[in-house]
Amino acid sequence: MMKILITGGTGLIGSALIPQLTEKYHVTLLTRQPQRAIERFGKQVQALKSLAEVSDISDFYAVINLQGEGIADKRWTAKQKLRLEQSRWAVTRQLSERMLAAANPPQVFISGSAIGYYGAQGRTPVTEATKVQADDFAHHLCAEWEQLALAADSDKTRVCVLRTGVVLAPAGGALRKMLPPYLLGLGGPLGHGQQGFSWIHLDDMVGIILHLLETADCRGIYNATAPTPVSQQEFSAAIAKTLRKSHFMRVPGWVLKLALGELSGMLLTGQFVLPERLQQAGYQFRYATVEPALKACLLPPSSDD
Repeated sequence: MMKILITGGTGLIGSALIPQLTEKYHVTLLTRQPQRAIERFGKQVQALKSLAEVSDISDFYAVINLQGEGIADKRWTAKQKLRLEQSRWAVTRQLSERMLAAANPPQVFISGSAIGYYGAQGRTPVTEATKVQADDFAHHLCAEWEQLALAADSDKTRVCVLRTGVVLAPAGGALRKMLPPYLLGLGGPLGHGQQGFSWIHLDDMVGIILHLLETADCRGIYNATAPTPVSQQEFSAAIAKTLRKSHFMRVPGWVLKLALGELSGMLLTGQFVLPERLQQAGYQFRYATVEPALKACLLPPSSDD
């Protein structure tokens, strides 16, 4: 079995991805809590505490880099911004440097990024080819993260960077944080509600990574988003409809700005991001539209019958 090295494997995406990988690959996981990782995934994974414990990165067929503190978890203080940068940039730089120095580096390097790269784009749909002139923190965070990963690209290693949208999952993630007001019948959009909301179901997120891993001509930037982004108003209404709850409240922009500071800008602008290159690469989405994705996340399986 070929070997894969993965960082950030105990997060939302990694926890869903690793059981799929262990069917075909031997997985080594970098984690601050190796014993907890083994308890979660079983002894078929090897858990290491740091990259320093990897003696030769040439042992691995591929590296999947998902590490990074949640960008919307806390208010963007100067200290939090530094934490967000270091949690992404440091390990990505180290991985690229190790691969560039190796005689026979991994053949594939898949590394995370986010649609925050695009900045505020209004109603205009964006693809991987869109020229970006954003000048905000999220853009700079992602742009540097991507460049650090793309530095490893060579005739021996193909690099794929994933600009990921909001991941919808049955347990955990952004959706669970959004639910409480809807469950109380107090759901509603953020701000004016016309900003783009680009999402991806967790099953497709895992599927995309596997597709890029196993498709030899895939390299470069990919938008990991469903092909039908919606407005924030439409997404909010779809949650209420799925839960059969009322949908009449609205969170004014000024309230978000007061509560979240600079972070609110990311929630109040948004983008309509299209996965053009993934579709050109032949990836078939399991959840292409938002209502089936929300039903899969929020309702028991029998409810779809």
